[in-house]
Amino acid sequence: MLKALKTYWIYIFSFIFIGLNSYLVIQEFYYLALLPCTLALVFMAFFKFDKLMWFIVFATPLSINLEELDVGGIGMYIPTEPLMFGVMILFFFKLMHEKRFDSNIIKHPITLAILINIVWIAITSLTSEMPIVSLKFLLARVWFVVCFYFIATQLFIVKDNYKKFIWAYVIGLTGVIFYAVIHLSTYNFDHKPAHWVMNPFYKDHTSYGALLAMYFPMLFIFFHKRNRPTIRIIAMLLIVVFTVGIILSYTRAAWISLLGALVLYLIYKYKIKFRTLLVLGVSCTIALAFSWNSLVIIMEKNSQESSDKLSEHVESISNVSSDASNLERLNRWSSAWRMFQERPFFGWGPGTYMFQYAPFQMSDEQTIISTNSGNMGNAHSEYIGPLAESGLLGMLTFLLIVIVVFTKGSALYHKLPKGELKTVVLFCLLSLFTYVTHGLLNNYLDTDKASVPFWGFIALIVAIDVYHSQKLLKSKAE
Repeated sequence: MLKALKTYWIYIFSFIFIGLNSYLVIQEFYYLALLPCTLALVFMAFFKFDKLMWFIVFATPLSINLEELDVGGIGMYIPTEPLMFGVMILFFFKLMHEKRFDSNIIKHPITLAILINIVWIAITSLTSEMPIVSLKFLLARVWFVVCFYFIATQLFIVKDNYKKFIWAYVIGLTGVIFYAVIHLSTYNFDHKPAHWVMNPFYKDHTSYGALLAMYFPMLFIFFHKRNRPTIRIIAMLLIVVFTVGIILSYTRAAWISLLGALVLYLIYKYKIKFRTLLVLGVSCTIALAFSWNSLVIIMEKNSQESSDKLSEHVESISNVSSDASNLERLNRWSSAWRMFQERPFFGWGPGTYMFQYAPFQMSDEQTIISTNSGNMGNAHSEYIGPLAESGLLGMLTFLLIVIVVFTKGSALYHKLPKGELKTVVLFCLLSLFTYVTHGLLNNYLDTDKASVPFWGFIALIVAIDVYHSQKLLKSKAE
C-alpha cells in the first residue's frame, strides 16, 4: 500500500512538471527543463559521488564558456565549473566535519609543492592591481586542485578508476574531434578555418591541439595485455582519430610537444642516466650560446608563414620575421618581461595580465593582430605569465611543481616492477610532459579543459605512489 502511494505521488508530480514546463516553453522560458538534470546531479553528489566526478570529466571537453554565449561577460565554463564549485564546497564541509584527510597525501612532496604555489597565488591576490579578478583566479585554481588532485587521489584508491578517468575525457574529446574535422571539411581543410572550427568547445586551435597531444600518449595504456582485444582495437582506432585531429589542428606547439614526449619515452626506455642527460644538456646550451647570433640571422631570413602544406607549416615554426602568430607571442613575452621588471616580487596579480599588458607593448614589436587595448588574451606561457602576474616566486613555485612531479614520478617509475601500473606512470609522465613543453608557448591552466587532466594525472601518480606501489614491491619481494 505504501509503495503504491509513493508511485502515485511520483505520477502526480511528473504530470505537474510536464504541464508547467510546457506552459513555460510556450512563454519562451526554457530553464525549468533543466530541473530534472539538476536534481539528478544533486542526487549523485550525495549518493553516487564517483559518478558525478566521471560526469564532470566527460563534460569537460564539451563544456562551453559563457563568454561565447554573450551572457553578461561572465567567464565560466558550464556545466563543469559550477559543478566543481559545488564539489569543492562539499569537500570543505566534509573536511570540517571529519577534521582529517589522509596524511600520506598531505605530506607527499608533490602536495607540498602544490600548496606552496596556491599560498603564493593567494598572497599575490591580496596585493593585486585587480583583487576581484585575482580572487576569481585563485578560487578557480582551488576548485581545480580540490576536485582533480585531492578528491581524485581518493578515487584512485580503487586501481581501475584510472581507466574511467581516461575514458570519460577521451569519449567527450573524440566527439569534439569529429565535430571539428567535419566542420573543417566544409572549408576544404584549409588551415585558416582550422583556427576556430572547434568552437564553441575550445576557444582556438592551440588549446584544442594541446589537449589532443596531452591525451594521445594515454591511449597507448590500453594496449597492455590485461585489456581485452576489443579494448585494444578501440584504442588503435582512437589513435588514428587523434592523429588525424592533431594533424588537422595545425597546432605547431602540439607537434613539438609530442616530439618532446617521444624523446622522453626513449630516455625512459633505454634508461639513460641523469648524469648523461646533464652533460648533454650543458653541451647543447654552450653550443646554442656560441651559435645564437647565427641562428637568429637564419630565423630572421625565414619568411615561410603558416600554410595548408604540412612541410611549410612546420617550417614556419622558426619564422620570427613575418609570421604574425610567432611575432605576437614575442610581443606578449616582451610585455610580460617589462611588467615583471616593474613589479618583480608580487607581480600585477594572478589573472590580470590580459588587463594590464597593453601599456607595456612597444610599437616596433606590435603585429597586425596586436591591439592597443590589450584585450586579446594571456601571456602565451605557463612560465612567463606567472612571472608577470605573481612575480619571481610565482614562476618558481610553478616550476617547483613541475620539477617535483617529474623527479618523484621518475623515481616511482624506476622502482615499480614491470606491469600495468608502471606503464600507467610512464604514460602519465609523457602526457604531462606534452603539456609542460606546450606551456613554454601557451598557457591554459586557467581553464577546465587543461586543468582536469593536468591535476588528474598528477593525482594518479601520487595515488599509485601512496596506495599501490608498496603492495606491488612487497608482492615482488615475496
